[in-house]
Amino acid sequence: MYFTDRGIEELQRRRGEEEISLDWLAERLREFVDLHPEFETPVERLATWLARLDDPED
Repeated sequence: MYFTDRGIEELQRRRGEEEISLDWLAERLREFVDLHPEFETPVERLATWLARLDDPED
């Protein structure tokens, strides 16, 4: 188990029943990076990975 699994599990536990839009998620990611600019690169990589999940070229 990775250290990040704890945060993911908490997210599922607290908000697992909610439906959200990608616009909402994008805003939360922007807010997070504004508060924690040192995480800009990992957030950018996650967003890019999510955006390209269905892209057969990647």
